[in-house]
Amino acid sequence: MNQTNSIFRTFLKYVSANIFGMIGLSCYILADTFFIARGVGADGLTALNLAIPVYSFLNGLGLMVGIGGATRFSIAGGSGDNTARRTIFTQAFCFMLCLASVFFIAGLFFPYRLAALLGADASILPLTGVYLRILMLFTPMFMMNNLLIAFVRNDGRPQLSMTAMLLGSLANIILDYILIFPFQLGMAGAALATGIAPVISILILSRHFIKKENQFHFCRTKLHFKSIRDICSLGVSSLIVEVSSGIVMIIFNMLILKDSGNLGVAAYGILANIALVLISIFTGISQGIQPVLSKCFGKKEYTNMKKVLRYALTASVMFALISYGCTYLFSDPIVELFNKEHDTALHAIAVEGMHLYFTAFLFVGINIITAAYFSSIAKPGNAFLISCLRGFLLVIPLAFLLSALFGLTGIWLTVPVAEALVTVAAVFLLMRSRH
Repeated sequence: MNQTNSIFRTFLKYVSANIFGMIGLSCYILADTFFIARGVGADGLTALNLAIPVYSFLNGLGLMVGIGGATRFSIAGGSGDNTARRTIFTQAFCFMLCLASVFFIAGLFFPYRLAALLGADASILPLTGVYLRILMLFTPMFMMNNLLIAFVRNDGRPQLSMTAMLLGSLANIILDYILIFPFQLGMAGAALATGIAPVISILILSRHFIKKENQFHFCRTKLHFKSIRDICSLGVSSLIVEVSSGIVMIIFNMLILKDSGNLGVAAYGILANIALVLISIFTGISQGIQPVLSKCFGKKEYTNMKKVLRYALTASVMFALISYGCTYLFSDPIVELFNKEHDTALHAIAVEGMHLYFTAFLFVGINIITAAYFSSIAKPGNAFLISCLRGFLLVIPLAFLLSALFGLTGIWLTVPVAEALVTVAAVFLLMRSRH
């Protein structure tokens, strides 16, 4: 009984901190959505929605390196692999810098060309291009923040990670208001606010080093392909989730533009950004259980692993029911927060979409947590399969099929149908798993 209470307390400690932290982190884009809607209008919302996939790509790569490296750090600690534990942070940091430099260079030289490729027309191109340029120049900060958050959390300081994420997000919200309204910087101000936020977070996380509480350090080591491959395999499900959301958003934008024009894309932008915050709850649970599961796996505590998984799935179902109930009952006032011109057509499209699109939450939580479970216990193949299925293998063909059959309604139903099918596969993989 004491052991059960102990593992439950550990679960609560990590998961509660990560839920609050991830909600704060997801508010990066939501704050942009709100202030851009009020300060720039529907064109700004459309431009933001076209730019978000790039954020998903760079954020996903940062999460892959951070979570993959931190997972190996925890497993090595549980199993007594001191060599991996000593060098993994340096390997992850150097690899992260290589990836970040690609986005930095693209942001410096090609932002407007990229904006055009994402579907920005002549009226939206200047807004999308300036947002992308500033966002991508801050890529090293975004990725370093993801890396440090994961390692500090797995180093026994989930509260410090949470504090960094929350204060970074709060800085983003305050800067959004200041730069968009008093300074009248529009999309450039929103991008600057989003880029400065991870800098604030990194400064807070630096306390872990200044007070010498860290068990991970820089060391003299060469970049080893085997270590990089290991990091990527353990973190790839996080990358697939983020990158897939970007790809899906591009496909949805294209289909919605064809069906409902810029107004439909603006409505989808409202739904997608609210969904980011709500899905961050499930991501918070999944990232919270990761260090606990990895440590249990390293110590071969398989019973505790199953308990942590059960707690996580129960929590996700409860959050899903509450989230859908609240968004269904209060869909009208929620949409109006982002509807500066009180456009009745935009309101109608967004409310109908919210009622259909958000039914996916029940399945999303189960799928995210199951993928995280497999990744945390060094079964990246199962995690990769679940992430790919829910990311693009099912969503993209279903989007084309359902939109052809039912128009905009079919697009709203695509994600719920895909996530429900993935849940069937996830349950099957869990039943087959020996751990």
